[in-house]
Order: sequence, then C-alpha cells, then structure tokens
Amino acid sequence: MDLQFNSRTFLAADSPYAESLAVIIGCPLDITSSFRPGARFAPQAVRDCSWGLETYSPALDRDLEDLKICDVGDISLPQGDLEGALETIQNYLTTVMADDKFPVLLGGEHLISLPAVTAVAKHHPHLVVIQLDAHADFRQEYLGDVLSHATVMRRIADLLGGDNICQLGIRSGTREEMRAARSKGVILDREETLRRTAGRPVYLSLDLDILDPGVAPGVGVPEPGGLSFGEVVSLISSLGLLQVVGFDIVELSPLYDPTQQSAMAAAKLIRELILQFCPSKNQP
Repeated sequence: MDLQFNSRTFLAADSPYAESLAVIIGCPLDITSSFRPGARFAPQAVRDCSWGLETYSPALDRDLEDLKICDVGDISLPQGDLEGALETIQNYLTTVMADDKFPVLLGGEHLISLPAVTAVAKHHPHLVVIQLDAHADFRQEYLGDVLSHATVMRRIADLLGGDNICQLGIRSGTREEMRAARSKGVILDREETLRRTAGRPVYLSLDLDILDPGVAPGVGVPEPGGLSFGEVVSLISSLGLLQVVGFDIVELSPLYDPTQQSAMAAAKLIRELILQFCPSKNQP
C-alpha cells in the first residue's frame, strides 16, 4: 500500500531547488516585535493554510502547477542574537540571488526586509523598494534600538536613498517619522510610484497590517481603517507590469487569530503575488 503524507511546504512548491526560479524561504524572526509577538510562527501557519486554497487564480488565469517553485523551509535563526539573525538572513539571500532565484520571504517581523533588500540590491543595481503597509516604519530609533520593525524602512532608506523607497497605504506614524518620510519623498500615490519604478528592478514588501483588522486581525500591530482584501489585490494588480525581482510578506502573528483567516489571507496574497510576477519567467 502506498502511504500518503501531507506536505508541509507551501501549496505546489515541490520542485527541486536547482530547477526552480521562485524559492520560498521562511524567515521566522521575532526579536523586536513590541506589541503582539508571535511572528516566528507565521511561516508554518501560512504553509498550513495554503493547502485550503486552489493552485489556480481565476483573476489571473494562471496556476501554480505550471511553475517551478521550491519551498526550502525556514532559516534557522538565533532568536536571542538580532545582528546574528540579520546576518544569517542576508547570507542566505546572497546565495539564493547568486543562484538566480526569485526570493519569496515568509516573515517574521518586518525587520527581515533589511537583510533581504541588502542582498537583493547587490544583485540588482538601481533597486527600488515598494512598501505596502499601514505603518511608515520610518523611526530613527524605537525603544532605544535603531534596528527594529519600527525603523526598518528608515534603515533601508539609509541604504538605498529615499528616492528609491515608495510607501503605499500608510495610515499611521509618529509626527517625527512622518515628517522624515515626507521630507525624503517616500510616501507616494500609486501614479508616482509607477513613474518612479518604471523599468527598474523592484523589491516588494507587504506588511499584512495594510489590511483592515476586520480582514486580518492576527498581525503584530493591527491598525483600524485599512484596506479590504479586494483593494489590496487591486493595488497589487496595478503594479503588475513592474519588474519585481522578489518580495516578502511580514507581520502575521497567527496566535492572535484562532480563525486562521489572517494566515489564509496571507497565503492567498502570496499565491497572487507569485502568479503576478513570476510566470513569464519560469514557465516549464
């Protein structure tokens, strides 16, 4: 008798690494989470919920089964050593980029974007980052730390320059960080984002709290007044012609949502993002 086992990988991400262009990587960083920790449990929660989805997207008329995708599991991170964890993520992404893969990062707190962008920028000069988020994450420091989920975009702006950051969906921030973000010109509308990013490699970072808490309550810092799921999908669709070279989805804290609807929303967004930006590059 053939025994059947349920996969622990993301839906349909079962191709060998060497054959795959898209590579799913769990980054369970959960060190600077300040309000509702638990992001370290997000990557597996997303994988588990993904099996409740179809591989086919009616909106895009594309199917994950037609792609070469590998889920390599979670990076083993030293949760008590922030700088060591960030270095580990950056080194891992450096290898993935050297292998010409399309990275899909499952956070984890938002700080994973800093080492990811650092590695991707070395492989793609003139990289621009698009952040879909409720919070500006543009503080100079938070609780005395310059490396935090609340400072991540400020550090990325330090790395790439404010002209290479595009923030969409922002609805929360301190007076200081909002003034700093506006002075660097990073808070934009959709049209200006498309103009700034045309023809350039793009790294996309999606914080799940861009969604309204009624849609995704299980996040690190829920912020009322967010977008519906359909509005986020529409926003992603409007970016469909951009040259996205990798993305992350962060700040899911699944323990705060026993219904699993937040993890399901994250899994479906990942499916749509993969199908939106990968298929023309890795069709068999």
